[in-house]
Amino acid sequence: MAQTSGNDRSMVRAAMAAPYLERGEEHDLAVLWAEKGDARAMHKLIAAHMRLVISIAARFRHFGLPMNDMIQEGHVGLLEAARRFEPEREVRFSTYATWWIRASIQDYILRNWSIVRGGTSSTQKALFFNLRRLRAKLSGGPDRRPDSEVHAEIAQAVGVSQADVALMDSRLSSLDASLNAPVAETDSGNTSERQDFLVSDDPLPDETVGRAIDEERRKRWINSALKVLSDRELRIIRERRLSEDTVTLEALGKNLGISKERVRQIENRALEKLRAALLRELPDGDTAMI
Repeated sequence: MAQTSGNDRSMVRAAMAAPYLERGEEHDLAVLWAEKGDARAMHKLIAAHMRLVISIAARFRHFGLPMNDMIQEGHVGLLEAARRFEPEREVRFSTYATWWIRASIQDYILRNWSIVRGGTSSTQKALFFNLRRLRAKLSGGPDRRPDSEVHAEIAQAVGVSQADVALMDSRLSSLDASLNAPVAETDSGNTSERQDFLVSDDPLPDETVGRAIDEERRKRWINSALKVLSDRELRIIRERRLSEDTVTLEALGKNLGISKERVRQIENRALEKLRAALLRELPDGDTAMI
């Protein structure tokens, strides 16, 4: 829960001390600002509505963010409302400004509540800010209802998938945890961190280096062995074995002017010559490297 600091209390006192504006006075100030850019009129209009900013910010205390920061963000929304307000529409400024203040505070909460960004769409944003209220309403009563039923009703009410509700519920019920947070003390007296227990499916560095070295050796041995082939044998091996888009025996036979059976015979003979050449290249006849 966000704590109230001395600065917060002084800001609240200043806002509460500002005089209320009658509808006519509010309209006159808005006209002066909109038509003549009268800064004094704008400041008086803003000061009179800071209590509205504080009231709206207080509704979001349960997110645990600094109250002073939320008030500052709400003040930004109030300024934006003053910039866009059109007095000729005969709408009270407070009614118009409420949306801008709330939107500004909600955007701040979404940016800072968690290191993992959430509520990127309008429906996700509605889910984020209404999930707790809807959950308390639907799961109340003497008999606790299963989460799956509650999530299904919330999903239908907000217009998102049940999986989205379950994920958001999980996020709101737990805080972010640093990977460097201590978990337990080892036998040697050192403290383990969360990241120490993360398992990676990637190969170890020495395995990666070993594979790279073996791959380079294979390329070198194969390139050396290919030199024992004739030009026609080399072409057949390249197009039949070393190309991503392999050519059929029949198509290759047409290109070379020979039958597909003859191509198969030449290919088999070339493979035997390659195997013999590779066995001569490999150290101690290590055929596992082929």
